[in-house]
Amino acid sequence: MSLVSQSSVGLHRASRAIESLEDTLWEACAFSQRDPFKTSPNEDSAMVIPSGADSVVLAVADGCGGMRGGDQASKLALRKLARSIKRAFGKPRLIRNAILDGIEEANEAIQSLKIGAACTIAVVEFHRGAIRSYHVGDSMILVTTNRGRVRYQSLCHSPIGYAVESGLIAADEAMHHEDRHLISNYVGSPHMRIDVGPSMRLSKNDRVLVASDGLFDNLSIEEVVRRLRQGKLDACVAKLTKLASKRMRQPSESTPSKPDDLTMIALRRRS
Repeated sequence: MSLVSQSSVGLHRASRAIESLEDTLWEACAFSQRDPFKTSPNEDSAMVIPSGADSVVLAVADGCGGMRGGDQASKLALRKLARSIKRAFGKPRLIRNAILDGIEEANEAIQSLKIGAACTIAVVEFHRGAIRSYHVGDSMILVTTNRGRVRYQSLCHSPIGYAVESGLIAADEAMHHEDRHLISNYVGSPHMRIDVGPSMRLSKNDRVLVASDGLFDNLSIEEVVRRLRQGKLDACVAKLTKLASKRMRQPSESTPSKPDDLTMIALRRRS
């Protein structure tokens, strides 16, 4: 995935290289890889779009497995999002509407394919030290402090996600549940809804992570936070990638293992 700092906006597909980008107030690092056991395309897409002075939008889309055109759906979703943000470039007050419009346009476009394609999407808007999140499905957004406290965690739109949130299933039990792959909200559905998170001001020690379920189906929240909360972003992403990949390739009874495409973008506020 090529990360860009220029004002032009485009779609940037992820690759197996960890890539970093720094601007005035923020630093980002991204990685993506295909499911180690499949030969079909990586159905995840990722994007980093600078959207004005000291502003950036991060997005991860995950094509729904088991449905036709997952790769096509994730690419189309981010393309529509990028075009919508481009129209609002340099106008930070309009970025929120641009993100919502972009996701809505993606939903209509994917339905128009008429092939049953769908994807999830998770988006974070950063502007002058504060963030806001937007998501559909089970790609997750996580904000943690350097002490390991989770400041924000998006709710997965899935039966298992709701069960964990309501306390019916423990988080560690949910990671091994046979229905963990099912989702109840996705881009490409006439019933799609967008969850908008609260505005949050980041401290210089906070870390933001946007990732597909290939990460969180193989690592617990505690394991992710432990590797994300301190150190250089590229080193943090490398640690997460290494452990998730190991779990996928070497299943054991004591740890979760769900081979899948894996994509993540980490962000921190610079001093």
